[in-house]
Order: sequence, then C-alpha cells, then structure tokens
Amino acid sequence: MTTRTWITATPPTPNGDLHVGHLAGPYVAADVLSRFLRADGEEVRLTTGLDDHQGYVAVRGLRDGDRKPEEIADGYGDSIVRAWREAAIGFDHITRPRTDPGYREFVQDFFQKLYDAGHIVARTRPLPHCAPCDRWLYEGYLVGECPLCGSATNGNACEPCGRPNECGDVLNPRCVVCGTRAELHDVERFYLPLAPFAERLAAFWAEVDMPPHLRALCERMLADGLPDIAVSHPADWGVPVPVAGFESQRIFVWFEMAPGYLWEYAPSGAALPDSGPVQFFGFDNGYFHAVLFPALFLAYDAGIPLPRAFVVNEFYQLDGLKFSTSRRHAVWAHEALAETGPDVLRYHVLSDRPNGRQTSFGLPALARSRQHLATLWDGWLDRLLTAVAQDCGGRVPQETPSGPAWERLHGRLTRIVDELREAYGVPGFDPRRAIALLDEVVACAADFGHVHAHERDRPTGGPAHRAALRGQLAVAAGLSAWAAPALPTAAGRLAALLGVPADRPVHASALVPPPAGREISPATGPLFSG
Repeated sequence: MTTRTWITATPPTPNGDLHVGHLAGPYVAADVLSRFLRADGEEVRLTTGLDDHQGYVAVRGLRDGDRKPEEIADGYGDSIVRAWREAAIGFDHITRPRTDPGYREFVQDFFQKLYDAGHIVARTRPLPHCAPCDRWLYEGYLVGECPLCGSATNGNACEPCGRPNECGDVLNPRCVVCGTRAELHDVERFYLPLAPFAERLAAFWAEVDMPPHLRALCERMLADGLPDIAVSHPADWGVPVPVAGFESQRIFVWFEMAPGYLWEYAPSGAALPDSGPVQFFGFDNGYFHAVLFPALFLAYDAGIPLPRAFVVNEFYQLDGLKFSTSRRHAVWAHEALAETGPDVLRYHVLSDRPNGRQTSFGLPALARSRQHLATLWDGWLDRLLTAVAQDCGGRVPQETPSGPAWERLHGRLTRIVDELREAYGVPGFDPRRAIALLDEVVACAADFGHVHAHERDRPTGGPAHRAALRGQLAVAAGLSAWAAPALPTAAGRLAALLGVPADRPVHASALVPPPAGREISPATGPLFSG
C-alpha cells in the first residue's frame, strides 16, 4: 500500500546528546504534523536517521581523549533515540547508518551510478591540511571565515549565510583540534557540478512550498552561478568512495544524506510514494535540502518525487547564543524532560518556535510555561471536575447546554477549530499559532465556567449550573482531540479521564460531552502541567 504522506526530519549529528534547540526545530514540529494527519485518517510515514559519518563525530572523539568515532556515534545515537521517545516523538523509521544492513552498499551504489553517468567528476583543487596533526581539514575539522559573508565558519557550509564552501576557499583556515593555521595543498577529489541542473532546480523552486528566507538563498545562489560541490574528502571516517583509485577517500556526508533519505522511506526497497515528502530542517541545512539533494535526485532518477514542502526553522538560541552541541552550549533534552515531562516542554518549544526569526530559550521561560499550563489549563479542568464531583455526584449531568452564552461559545470554538486545522496542516503549518489557538480555547472555556458558576447561587439555578458544567465537559472532550497533535501525552490522559477516544481528528465534531450519567473521576494529578 502506498503511503500518502511522507514526512522527514533532518538527521541530527550524534556528537552529543539531543538538546532543546533540536526539539524546537525539526523534531517536535514534524511529530505534530504527523499526528494531525494520522488523526484525519491519512496514511503517514515519519522518518529520520542519525548522521553518524559527520566529521564532527570524529572531532568529538579526539576532543574527548582519542575515543573512537564509532563509540561516539553509537553512544550518543542511542541517547538521541531515547530522548525522541521521551519527548513523545513517534518516528516510523530511524536509520542507523553504521548498523543498518545494506545501507553502506546502497549509498555506494548511488554514488557509483552518478559517477558512471558523468554527473560526478574529478577535480584537482586546494584543500587545507594540518601539518602537526597530519590531517586534511574539512567539515568540523576546519574553522575560518566564510569567503562569501565573512562570518566564522566550518568547512563545506556556512551556518550564518547558508552558503556552501569547498574548504580550500575558507579564509584564515585553522585546525579545530590543535589550532594550527592550515596549509593549502592540491588534492584530487570528486565534485558535483550544479550548473547543469540550474533550469530544473529553478522550476522545482517555483513549485515547492518554502519560506522566503530559503527562497532568497536559492535565488542568490542561482544568480551568482551554481557552484561545483566537493562530494568526497581524503579521510578515514565515513562511507568509502567506491571508485577505483579513490578508496582512501570518503563520501561527503551531506551527499550521503540524499540516498539516506531514500533509505529512510524504503530500506527494504519498497516503492516511494507518488508525492514528494514534507521535509523539516533548520535554515543552516537549507542549501543541502533545497539545492544539493534535489540535484542529486534529478541526477540519480528523474522519476523520484521531489519534496512538496520545506518547513524551515531559524536558530533557537540559548541565552542569546546559538545552541551548539560541539561547543556544549546547550540545555540537554533529557534533562529538560526529566524536569518538566514531555507536554510542558513541547508546549514551550512550539509556542516559542523560531519560525521566520531567531528566538531564545531560558529555563525561567520554561518555568513560566509550566506555571501557565498549571494556572490556566489545569486550573480550569480542576474547577470543572471538582464541580462535577460536588454538584453532580461525579457523573456527567443530564442537562443539555443551551442559551445565547453557550451558542456564542460554541460558535467561537467552531471558528477557532477551523483556524487550528489550518495551523496544523501542511499549507499553513504554524505551531506557534496552534498553541495560541489552544490557549484561546481554554481561556474561553475558563471564562464561561467562571461566569456560569454563579448559577449555583440562584434558588432555581441548579439546572442551568449543571448544563454549563456539561457544556464545559464538551469543551474538555474537544480539547483532548484538538491538543493531541501538540501535547499527545496530556491529551491522552484527559481523553482517558473523560472516557472518550484519544485518536479523534481535530474537528468541531469533537465538541460533544461524554454520555450523560457517565462517572467522571477527579484527576489524580496535573493533566497538562505535570
């Protein structure tokens, strides 16, 4: 059976634990879209992998006292997978490049096919070399200034401007390991000229859904002339180049990621879906996803469906500086999750998602999000459930909500859910907006509850009071469906407490109370802030 929607989240580099910046970027957001579409009845495959063969992995091993890169990749890889699970991120497949049987051969076959077709060519060009370390410098081994924007950069790509470099053009190149200024020496390695794909890439960019910042990067690269991209390095870490005479070189890890994405979807060779994936990644990975990978797919097989949407986040900062695994400037995901649980952390990073601009994380802000959920969300639900226990014998009232106030609330919630569906869906995907709309749902219900609690003080207000409680139970039932893509664990607890299904679509039809007379037990702890 063909999967209708394929969602990818860019593989992280296992040179350290997963941090909160990672969660705020591709991973929680991709899970939100996946859960929303599944609840709607779509067939979804959510995939990712681990970027085992990044030079940054080997550099981390050297910095940690000559630990083997295999040990770094496997240890941190296991930790990252656990953090995804603890954050309630439900991947259908996670590629482990070092251990997946057949993965290396698949990548090498992909490279070989492009070489045989003439898309990959040998070029002799300068590459930095560190004499004291006797090592060629590329990716995380190299530091200097970007030849295009002047910012501090590593080899192969500049994070601030998003443009590629070929390492030999980096200004003031130095070795990351020992700090020595690098020497330039000519090396023959493989390159992929992008210029032959210019027209087809431009046509693809005209169709794919992507944000203006990424579109500007693509158009600037096209206007400047698409460069040749180095796709191999003299190194001993990574997938060996399969071409005779180049066995001592390794395939550039960002080249490797293109066949890696195909492997994620169909490791057993199953057919790809008819439509291209929705891809989640950070802007610093934008050139690879929007320029390099589509060119590689076009060269490999023009029938491969190219992505239909790019969902791109900007940098998430920590105390004003970019989260960085390699520099250990981070709040680690497993620590934050142990402190708050998955739903509070998901709520916070979604509400603060760096969408179109950089945002900054801080532990005090996370604590404020937890307090907000405790006060607004759990405060309303606690008052509601306490009233049901005290005034209705712990059972759903028989009285049906009615009257102008209920009609206004019902209409307002119906309109909010329409907007919520837009914020959760592919064309208008906006988790910040989704969280704001969920807050509005709860605020409206809480206000309704405060106003109508006074019905109990009227001599004849008992029925109206119980009807208002049943109306609020309907909102709570709706919330258990509407919040589920963003806050799945807490929404599941609420659904179980109310006795309603946990996998309903985000739709106004969920605004129905549990059956009259059903017993509703008080919550044993915080539903959303715990």
